[in-house]
Amino acid sequence: MAEFIVKDEVRKAFNKNPGIAAGLVRMHFHDCFIRGCDASVLLDSTPSNTAEKDSPANKPSLRGFEVIDNAKAKLEAVCKGIVSCADIVAFAARDSVELAGGLGYDVPAGRRDGRISLASDTRTDLPPPTFNVKQLTQLFAKKGAHTIGRSHCSAFSNRLYNFSSTSRQDPSLDPSYAALLKRQCPQGNTNPNLVVPMDPSSPGIADVGYYIDILANRGLFTSDQALLTNTNTASQVNENARDPYLWASKFADAMVKMGQISVLTGNAGEIRTNCRVVNS
Repeated sequence: MAEFIVKDEVRKAFNKNPGIAAGLVRMHFHDCFIRGCDASVLLDSTPSNTAEKDSPANKPSLRGFEVIDNAKAKLEAVCKGIVSCADIVAFAARDSVELAGGLGYDVPAGRRDGRISLASDTRTDLPPPTFNVKQLTQLFAKKGAHTIGRSHCSAFSNRLYNFSSTSRQDPSLDPSYAALLKRQCPQGNTNPNLVVPMDPSSPGIADVGYYIDILANRGLFTSDQALLTNTNTASQVNENARDPYLWASKFADAMVKMGQISVLTGNAGEIRTNCRVVNS
């Protein structure tokens, strides 16, 4: 029943704003890569501590907190103290993938909620958009989806206006795509709400458009286009672009695996009553 309650809240939010699906998938990713899948990303800052959600990596871009709050409130009303915030985040990410056209998958439950959330952790445990293949591989290997969603201009504007000492524009970027991005993100723009889709061909659908765009030199981030600079990752990009079902299956498997990173079980952690604050 718990999963149905979460799915109902995600569906209601998705019907109002389909972009929320990408937000909830990203929330799960940003939660799991810091201290494991323990809902630490949901904790609010306190006078003595700046939490993960208020770090530059998450604010103002991370969204969907109200969906988790609504689901938690419904669950507490029918089964108080049973379903953790960490499980709700994992369920909501799965439901988002499904609503966006991806494959559904079973989510093992039983995670417990952490009590620590530090903004400083985001600087070392989340990959910035400037990472190269070696850096990405090391980070993801240590821990064990840009197919939907959007990005703020500041995350990639260096590729348009300040790439290197010899080239203002990243030469690996398709010129027509670069021209489009420059129109969407004018140089010197200071509007923090200006965003562009990460997968321009199908921004709201979980599909292989991301990989097709990379092959056309239309990867938004340096870390996206860098996938073609390594033989192994370039081969995977080509394979994913050619076989949508294989990619969807691999993506679902990867989401399950990610959802099991350093989970708290047994007596570790707690089941928060309110996802934004630790239990008193």
